[in-house]
Amino acid sequence: MNPNVNVPDALAGPLQRFYDYLNHEKGLSAHTQSNYQRQLSIMTQQLIVLGIKDWQQVDAGWVRQLASKGMREGLKASSIATRLSSLRSFFDYLISIDILEANPAKGVSAPKKKRPLPKNLDIDDVGQLLDVNDNDPLSIRDRSMMELMYGAGLRLAELVGIDINHVQFSQGEIRVIGKGNKERKAPFSGQAKEWLVCWLKVRPSLASEGEPALFVSKRGTRISHRNVQKRMEEWGIKQGVSSHISPHKLRHSFATHMLESSGNLRAVQELLGHENISTTQIYTNLDFQHLADVYDSAHPRARKKKKSDD
Repeated sequence: MNPNVNVPDALAGPLQRFYDYLNHEKGLSAHTQSNYQRQLSIMTQQLIVLGIKDWQQVDAGWVRQLASKGMREGLKASSIATRLSSLRSFFDYLISIDILEANPAKGVSAPKKKRPLPKNLDIDDVGQLLDVNDNDPLSIRDRSMMELMYGAGLRLAELVGIDINHVQFSQGEIRVIGKGNKERKAPFSGQAKEWLVCWLKVRPSLASEGEPALFVSKRGTRISHRNVQKRMEEWGIKQGVSSHISPHKLRHSFATHMLESSGNLRAVQELLGHENISTTQIYTNLDFQHLADVYDSAHPRARKKKKSDD
């Protein structure tokens, strides 16, 4: 505790009993005990400044204030979550010794952690990566996989799960199984189609008899997720692309480039197989102003009336 802050006995006593409990009954490591004490000490001092003199005064509103204060101080979401977790454990203990009847921190959650999005490749980088002209079967397979991932925006699991009979060349569609075992048709054309034709010509030299998988490894069976990741990473280095290459980065680049060219968020949502458009908004790193502009220009009840409309 800060020696300059006078901690009322009604607050200090239960805290000390909790620390003894952690040490003697829970048997936690010294490091974990120290973390509990540090977090609870900070929050106790903050509550004292707010006028709290007894733990029974603390309700969910006070706990939210502590979380908000952490945000204003610039704490990461994970740090605020750790702080609230310490408080919940302490209040659970107070319930067990009949000081509290309910845990005021139970319904208070930390702000969600921001999911870091992969940086997309620019179009020149994509062109450099896909400029693979080696004629051996593995190189043809790898270029076909990369062309298809970038050309159709597939997830890694979707790519690996494709069987030969899922490919419909005449319609320019591939049947893929996405998240939640949901099936969708992914359109493909251009370079993706051309290189898939090239791969199918040399595939028999690698594939085991009766193997249904579209893409196979040197062993002749369905290629693994890890193998695809490794091969794409190696091609990024071999082709001299400065950015680290991964299957997800190709999917993200597909989404970003499609959105930049078309501005059609709904279409990109369908192509990516996202159930909610909010996922697409986050995935493609759209800013709110862009969405607002799309809404204002497209929604019939949002467009400003022209004089000719009167």
